[in-house]
Amino acid sequence: MFLIGNGRLITQEESNPFYHNGTVVVEGNKIIEIGETQVIKEKYPNVEFIDAKGQLIMPGMINTHHHIYSAFARGMASTGPAPKNFLDILENMWWKVDKNLKLKDVKYSALTTYIESIKNGVTTVFDHHASPMVVKDSLFTIADAAKEVGIRTCLCYEVSDRDGVDVLEEGIKENTDFIKKHNTKDQNMIKGMFGMHASFTLSSESLHKCVDSMKGLDTGYHVHTAEAIDDLEDSLAKYNKRVVERLNDYGVLGEKTIAVHCIHIDDNEMDILKKNGTQVVHNPESNMGNAVGCSPALELLAKGINVGLGTDGYTNDMFESMKVANIIHKHVKSNPSVAWGETPQMLFENNRKIVAKYFEGNVGVLKEGAVADIIIADYNPLTPMDETNYNSHILFGLMGRSVNTTIIDGKIIMQDRKLVGIDEDQIFEESRKTSSEFWGKMK
Repeated sequence: MFLIGNGRLITQEESNPFYHNGTVVVEGNKIIEIGETQVIKEKYPNVEFIDAKGQLIMPGMINTHHHIYSAFARGMASTGPAPKNFLDILENMWWKVDKNLKLKDVKYSALTTYIESIKNGVTTVFDHHASPMVVKDSLFTIADAAKEVGIRTCLCYEVSDRDGVDVLEEGIKENTDFIKKHNTKDQNMIKGMFGMHASFTLSSESLHKCVDSMKGLDTGYHVHTAEAIDDLEDSLAKYNKRVVERLNDYGVLGEKTIAVHCIHIDDNEMDILKKNGTQVVHNPESNMGNAVGCSPALELLAKGINVGLGTDGYTNDMFESMKVANIIHKHVKSNPSVAWGETPQMLFENNRKIVAKYFEGNVGVLKEGAVADIIIADYNPLTPMDETNYNSHILFGLMGRSVNTTIIDGKIIMQDRKLVGIDEDQIFEESRKTSSEFWGKMK
């Protein structure tokens, strides 16, 4: 048992959201009590006390769509022509990157991404992986990295037609083997979904194979959905259906499915998503970087669809994604009054609803009985901070590197910006060597 207190405490719990000087009581992997610091310390006088020293205490951040495999592209020179559209980006960049990955590259991409996530206060990551030349054991390699650093994660392999039938079937097997291994009651840190790339890279026969392989498995799909106009145009030309309509016809949608992006969809497709209870994840920075358009996230939320927030491999900092989500909709709609409430809703409420589809207990909130995922951030507000404006302070005052302590599942994973029991310098040194070799293969 230990206490974390003497800080401004944001619980993200509706009925009791903020303490000017609060303390959290942790026993095992659960929060057993929250209250004013003086009261709690008197109640637990001989328990270890982690002093936040007036800093900000809040729930760990959640990233509901990431691409760990993209890590080694950071700083890599582009050797092909400048991309003019989304398909150019895929063909000349990401589909070259994933084809050159070996299991060692997968391992160090995962270790470094998870470490950076932890250092940015992220305690749960949903990842969408691709490594077509080393499909077998790729998810298990990433899971081993997650176990090594102590982060919670939900993984899937990106099945598609683009590398042939054998690779597609290997991807199906990697998904199902991983799901059978990890979607059990005996642990609550690693889970699996069934990953698919997108409608435009999956034939009707391939979609049938994916769906058939899922029989008897209690999980959902993780699939890019109408991210670019190309996905929509392909579906209309080949099947005379829009993307969401096509996925719905195959039974892909549902409460445990994540339909990523959903940019090029219409009102009928929104109604289908709503009817099936499908989860949607908004990735504003990636969408802007790939020039694919702006998600109708505000319209989806208005319809009652659960829209979470992810990074799509663009960053490991959810505070950064929060900032961009807040401004992209203002810019696109030429209206400075929108997205103030919807942005924290996506990040702090809806992401934890997505997590709840896969992990036991309350994750992403600080209250009695919740899972002890807690961060401390170095923030001394220059204006008054209370229950009416703490999300504005988070939006304008914090960044991932403000976080100095990260606790996951009741374990102190990072304290004073240092990971506990992990040789970060050695891992990053080996990552630089491994990525340099990887770059050599890309030329």
